[in-house]
Amino acid sequence: MSEKQGKVYVFDHPLIQHKVSMMRKKETNVKEFREMATEVATLMGYEATRDLPLEDVEIETPMCKTTVKMLKGEDIAIVPILRAGLGFVDGMLALVPNAKVGHVGLYRDPETHMPIEYYCKLPSDIDKRKTFVVDPMLATGGSAIAAIDFIKRRGATDIAFMCLIAAPEGIDALQKAHPDVDIYIAARDERLNEDAYILPGLGDAGDRLYGTK
Repeated sequence: MSEKQGKVYVFDHPLIQHKVSMMRKKETNVKEFREMATEVATLMGYEATRDLPLEDVEIETPMCKTTVKMLKGEDIAIVPILRAGLGFVDGMLALVPNAKVGHVGLYRDPETHMPIEYYCKLPSDIDKRKTFVVDPMLATGGSAIAAIDFIKRRGATDIAFMCLIAAPEGIDALQKAHPDVDIYIAARDERLNEDAYILPGLGDAGDRLYGTK
C-alpha cells in the first residue's frame, strides 16, 4: 500500500481572506487580533474537517425512529506549537469540543540554529487520532518540521498542519520533510526576507497575540 501523499490547500473563502487582511494591518490591536485568530481558526477548521468519516446511527426524533449521519467518533487531537499556536486552539475547539489538546514547545539553538524540544505533552492515544498541528506562520518550515518529527516519534501517523500565512520556502521545506502531511493555509505570501520573516506577512504572530515585543 502506497504512503499517503499530502496536499496543500489554500482557502479562498471570503470571510477567511477578509479577516486575515484585517490581522495584517499594523494598527489592529491585541484584542482584535486575538479575536480574529480564533474566528479564522474556526473557519479553517470547518474546511479542514470536511473529510472526517461519518457513520449511520439510529436515533429517535419526536416523530419517529430514523437513521442519520454522525461523526464516526471524535478522534481528533489539536497540537499547537508554543506559543503562537495557542491562538488557534479555542477556534478549533468550538467546532470539535471533545478534541484532545497536546502541546509542543521549541526553541532554536543559538549556535546550530536547530530546533530543540523543551516541552512535548500529547494525548496518550495520539496514534489513534487525526492530529492537527497548528501555528500561525509557516516561514522557513523549521519549527513545523521539528514539531511533526517529535509527534511522529510518539506514534502519530495521520497528521495535518494548519497555519494562517505561509511562505513558499516553508511550504516546500515541509512538503519535502513530511510528504504525507496535508497543509492548510489561509494565505500563501510572496517570500521570506533576509531575517526569515514572511513578506508581506503580519509581523510576529506571538507578539501580536499576547502584546509582547
